[in-house]
Amino acid sequence: MKLKHLFASTGFLALLGLIGIFTDQRAFLAFFAFAVDFEYFFVKADEMWELYMCRSAAKSFCLGMIAMAFTSLGTFIATGEGNESLVAGLAAGWAAAVAANAVLVAIYSFSASRALEE
Repeated sequence: MKLKHLFASTGFLALLGLIGIFTDQRAFLAFFAFAVDFEYFFVKADEMWELYMCRSAAKSFCLGMIAMAFTSLGTFIATGEGNESLVAGLAAGWAAAVAANAVLVAIYSFSASRALEE
């Protein structure tokens, strides 16, 4: 499978947003934000694109793990609840990784398009 298909497949996470429509769990509506990842099916992938996508994914993963560790530790110190601190850490780590990935991909793609113009 091509790397761009792997990145584009994350768009299927948007289907989890349907849970928010058909149930009272409105937090699942946030998964519709992943629908923008379907654009990668139509991107002309080259070595530079693969490089900045992989670089963005690696940095986002590391940031997510750091956010998870600090949030879990801080919540455990504040509440003393192990399960609650783990859930809070997982949520914060996942949110930080997704947000960082979106920002880094935007930065890298903007700088790549500027380099092509020059």
